[in-house]
Amino acid sequence: MRNRAESDPPKPLPTQPTLRIASWNVHKCVGTDGRFDPGRIAEVIAEIGPDLIALQEVDRRFGRRIGLLDLGQMERRTGLTLLPASPLADGHGWHGNAILVRRGLARTLALRRLELPGAEPRGALVTDLAVAGAGRLRVVAAHLGLLRRSREKQVRTILDAILDGGAAPPTLLLGDFNEWRMQSRGRCSLVGLESIFGRAPKMPDSFPSRLPLLALDRILGFPRGLVGPVTTHHSALARVASDHLPLVAVLRLAATMDPPQGLNVAA
Repeated sequence: MRNRAESDPPKPLPTQPTLRIASWNVHKCVGTDGRFDPGRIAEVIAEIGPDLIALQEVDRRFGRRIGLLDLGQMERRTGLTLLPASPLADGHGWHGNAILVRRGLARTLALRRLELPGAEPRGALVTDLAVAGAGRLRVVAAHLGLLRRSREKQVRTILDAILDGGAAPPTLLLGDFNEWRMQSRGRCSLVGLESIFGRAPKMPDSFPSRLPLLALDRILGFPRGLVGPVTTHHSALARVASDHLPLVAVLRLAATMDPPQGLNVAA
């Protein structure tokens, strides 16, 4: 696939009632060859051409959590801008989670940083967007823990944030959930998500990127029909730029305009 030149103008706002969305654990910009290269991350995202993308591991995990992306290059190559989420001037996300949106596509109504419970520091971002040509969309970007019991607690915290004491609005949930046992309901830590998102379809294997065997990453949507089929982006560059492959899907804007009423499953 030929990449757009850096001098090319950004894509115009969509005339079709869909957006291209993606989620990717960028592994702190360290590829499977052991090389730190933020430029490759921007190049892969340019290949995908998303309107909105959730990224995981965009900041240093230990010490001062400074951002690892080249935001200037990212915007030039992809037309995407970072939603400010870090409490640090030189940070990008929250516990490594970041959301980038195409310029002019949406207005941020609210953004919350969630601390997720568990044995290791984890977090999630919850943002409400007013999308051009559509309605309100709640976007949740998360990176869940390595332990099953932690993930179960983290799922409950995320569900509470989505409902926010009321009915669930149209919602997009993206991230690295560190769970591959979706078909084993007795062992899967994500079953609680079904109260809002329904039974999740099987996700494509995304880890490890060179020979994917595990479906650790997810893109889920409410109401039904908001998110189309999920695929991986498995270009040659994507297979080396991170140890995860990006997930890609289509978001159908019509589903944000007339959501089902009265869903409230806080109990």
